[in-house]
Amino acid sequence: MESAPNAGMPGDVLVVEDDPIISLYFEDTILGFGARTVRTAANVARALELIAERAPDFALLDVGLVRGEKTFAIAERLDALKVPFAFVTGYGADIRLPESLAGKPRLTKPCSSEAIEAALRNGH
Repeated sequence: MESAPNAGMPGDVLVVEDDPIISLYFEDTILGFGARTVRTAANVARALELIAERAPDFALLDVGLVRGEKTFAIAERLDALKVPFAFVTGYGADIRLPESLAGKPRLTKPCSSEAIEAALRNGH
């Protein structure tokens, strides 16, 4: 979905979220802030395909997806490409991240629009 670009916002954002309602909320919110495009993926394989097609400018990654999938492989790929991202989790500070990703930004669900906007602006 395309919108008009806004200075200070990433142009293309990847959202990896398996809950369709939350994914739609993120998409609408991010487009409302002025991102040009938001691409969504509900699993690791699809997210990696989207990154291979075109690296995003920023990504929001739900840590835990269905069937026990974790988004760490996506995070490592984004890190290698120097693409900023933030983890999103309902587990707060209790979530265990691999040591190489432990210092990455994280948002706690439910995320306020202000927290999402700050992550986008700080990462871009």
